[in-house]
Amino acid sequence: MVTTHEQPHDVDPHTAVEELRAALAEAGIVFPSLAVGHASPGLRLVNLGRVRAEVAMRLARQFRREGSE
Repeated sequence: MVTTHEQPHDVDPHTAVEELRAALAEAGIVFPSLAVGHASPGLRLVNLGRVRAEVAMRLARQFRREGSE
């Protein structure tokens, strides 16, 4: 699992995608375009892609709930 203490160069983007996919699945959320960004491998980018508006609203609510705890 990725921690806040890890440096960007320490995080494998494939692991990050799978961790995020699993966490989202636990919340019943799917990002259809979630994938590793292959265009700039040195940057280790994760492509979150697009989501439906209702998914964006669910995410906003979840972040707000988590932030208030």
